Amino acid sequence: MRSLLPLLPKPSHYAGIEDNACRKDPQKVSLRVALAFPDTYDVGMSYLGQKILYGIVNSEPRWWAERVMAPELEVAEILRAHAAPLATLESDTPLAHMHCLSFSITHELCYTNVLYMLDLAGIPLRSRERPQDLRACPLVIAGGGALLSAEPLTPFMDMMVLGDGEESLPDILSLLETAHERAWTRTRFLEEARHIPGVYVPSLFQPESPEPDAPLVPLFADYCRPARRIVARMDSAAYPTRQVVPIGAVHNRLSLEIARGCTRGCRFCHAGMVYRPVRERSLENINSLLSHCLRETGFDEISFLSLSTGDFSALKTLSLGVLERCAHDQISLSLPSLRVGSIDDEIIERMADLRRTGCTLAPEAGSQRLRDVINKGVSEEELLLHAQKLLEHGWRMVKLYFMIGLPTETDEDLSSIVETCRKVRDAAGPGGPRLQVTAALSPFVPKPFTPFQWEEQIGLEEIRRRIDLIRSQFKGQKFLKVRWHEPEMSHLEGILSRADRRMADVVEKAYRKGAVFCSWVEHFDLTPWLDALHECGIQPRQYTGPRHTDAPLPWGHLEAGVSDAFLLRERQRALAGKTTDDCRYGRCQDCGACDRPEKPSRLPHASPAPAEHRNILVFAQRDQAAHLPGRDAEGKLVCRVQTKRPPRIAPHLTHKAVQYRVWHKKTDNSAYLSQLELLSVLDRALRRAGMPLAFSQGFHPLPLLSFGRALPVGVESEAEWFGLTLHNFLAPREVASRLEPFLPPGISVLAVVPTTKSDYTRQAVAEVFRLSFPSPQENAAAAQCFARLEAADEKLFVRDTKKGPRTVNIRPVLRSWATLPTALPIAWGEDGREADGVKAVTFTADWSTLYLSPSLLIKAILADTQAQDSLPRARLTKTAQIFDNGQTYP
Repeated sequence: MRSLLPLLPKPSHYAGIEDNACRKDPQKVSLRVALAFPDTYDVGMSYLGQKILYGIVNSEPRWWAERVMAPELEVAEILRAHAAPLATLESDTPLAHMHCLSFSITHELCYTNVLYMLDLAGIPLRSRERPQDLRACPLVIAGGGALLSAEPLTPFMDMMVLGDGEESLPDILSLLETAHERAWTRTRFLEEARHIPGVYVPSLFQPESPEPDAPLVPLFADYCRPARRIVARMDSAAYPTRQVVPIGAVHNRLSLEIARGCTRGCRFCHAGMVYRPVRERSLENINSLLSHCLRETGFDEISFLSLSTGDFSALKTLSLGVLERCAHDQISLSLPSLRVGSIDDEIIERMADLRRTGCTLAPEAGSQRLRDVINKGVSEEELLLHAQKLLEHGWRMVKLYFMIGLPTETDEDLSSIVETCRKVRDAAGPGGPRLQVTAALSPFVPKPFTPFQWEEQIGLEEIRRRIDLIRSQFKGQKFLKVRWHEPEMSHLEGILSRADRRMADVVEKAYRKGAVFCSWVEHFDLTPWLDALHECGIQPRQYTGPRHTDAPLPWGHLEAGVSDAFLLRERQRALAGKTTDDCRYGRCQDCGACDRPEKPSRLPHASPAPAEHRNILVFAQRDQAAHLPGRDAEGKLVCRVQTKRPPRIAPHLTHKAVQYRVWHKKTDNSAYLSQLELLSVLDRALRRAGMPLAFSQGFHPLPLLSFGRALPVGVESEAEWFGLTLHNFLAPREVASRLEPFLPPGISVLAVVPTTKSDYTRQAVAEVFRLSFPSPQENAAAAQCFARLEAADEKLFVRDTKKGPRTVNIRPVLRSWATLPTALPIAWGEDGREADGVKAVTFTADWSTLYLSPSLLIKAILADTQAQDSLPRARLTKTAQIFDNGQTYP
């Protein structure tokens, strides 16, 4: 794949040049593992689970874990056109040459992407089709939150990991080492692997009878019900401090898992049931991880992760302490959407000093009756009180999440969604400001291992009717908007969520018909799935319809932790409209997830936060009105409180002690970094190097960095610069020595030069480039194009601009040119005469009258000649910059 980078969109996502990426000598490791994520780079690099496994595997010197993501469709076409297999990011090794390929499965709609990646890698899709020799084809395994009910995927997997994978994966790899040493067959290895806790080997379970709904039975008496593996204590769980720093991602920040599990007991929530019991990290462990992670990654934003962050027992102490600690380095804290009423008033008050976007709340149902059915535990009074607090402190937008199609739901419940939105909008009362409320609707999907696993998923037509009913009631309502999840997508998710192994044929057929990236609205198409279902003789209703509580379930042979008795008891309470308390704050509910009644967390609760405290918690934009609601003497909200200005940045951080121009190289695969990506890479490198960065002022202080003209993606440079401002003096040599170790491969410091204010952002008026191709013949043909341009009075070229096509004369841009000869003469020119071979063409581009992207300039010079066919193989390198004050670098 690496050789195709010039042809790929977003080539930096396939270059493997990220900070902290692990690189080892292939000859010195016994096992090579590809950690695969079946979605794009942006999504995969945001997934914490893969980062954890990457750190665990690579901590063992004998093993090497590398990463691979699902390439975008355009990239896949290029790979197929060049017969290039899908390969790892770190070493560009084809997946078929690895010892183990491990997928992370986070939801059902990614099933076809697994097949897509196997196909691009040239690995047989089905486990039974892979050779018995483990050295001839990698072991294909999967883990992740969706695997407790992934029977449609089982024919494609050699094995699956249930539950927490931190301990299971090392055990599997240790056994795989033994299998390679002793030349075990694939079947022998899988039979031995059944003894590893948390391992599910699908081939060791077969249908009891030929009947379509026959339950699966084990082939071994000692392997009857594989159980989810649980990390008992979070403080002892491995956590990566040297996380790979992504080049662009959905969540491009340090994600720190503070707890795992949730016992709130929402009856629709799969994760809340299967990740029990609740386990929290200690404050000491969190603070230690935080220090190490920030030092090793250079991230400027932190996010706390858990299923219910607002229920973390020491959230206030943690949040306020982190804010205080990070203020000095301009690192911000981002909290996820929080449960209504779970966030402390003091934290909300401190947020009021910051830039804000909207806040997200999840009542899930419009009526209190239905919220009791699903055990949401949120009252309308609590919801409105939370909205009032947001208004008091300056928030003007809120998003409310609702599900539609819940068990026992009526049209009256749907109308209650609209009424709830109105009440939240008007939480300030008559004459007060209104909240902008957006209702987000998501069709309910019954999930396995929840009390609703036996319930019906309503059909597509009925879902559309219910959405239309709500939409009609939103019409004409000021400050109210409604959005909804695609019903067809939820319909497919429901089919796959509760399907059995017969759906494997449907998954493969749908993939063959082009169904990939099914979780992306722009790629989703239900038609291939419906066609595949029809061809396999399966009706969707077989999986979306109601189920008898005595009927066997496709996932019934697996143990998730919560007992069937508990789920049935919760189902009965749901239908009776009864709620169930959280066992952390009340009595044990005997769910089966732990061996003893869980006690409330003994972590220390909030200790007093320092009075002097500068907040930089980011909730994002400058969108608040000047007048905000306050309260009168009777406690009623009135509109008379002024917006608080954001606190000033610490004065020493804005001091400009010294300014430097840092000259550096940007070559090899780093040439595929865009200008914005380079900015992010340098920002983090500077933070990791401990540079005393100076910051701008305002709502979003940023490091004071400046850059020359953006270098086109794929163009190398031996003479690039960026401007650096420090608030404390460091000598140029120290700046270079500190920064160099934290730069990615291909970027290195050449010189650090003190600069004046007038020269700090001075741009070059001319630049020198070197153009080369793989063969002397191609270089000679390019030289001929430069000779023609030099001899011409003008050469017109049509360039696309924001205002449409524009014709420009590129002749004045060429100031001079020359060739670098090789030792071998070759024939060149239309007359076939011989000349010295050409190794490369060097030229000086004069930007004083016209600036054109260097890659576009080359395209214009070679246009309408045979040489333009060589453009994909061109290597363009900037070698020098010339300034109007007479200075030249180098």
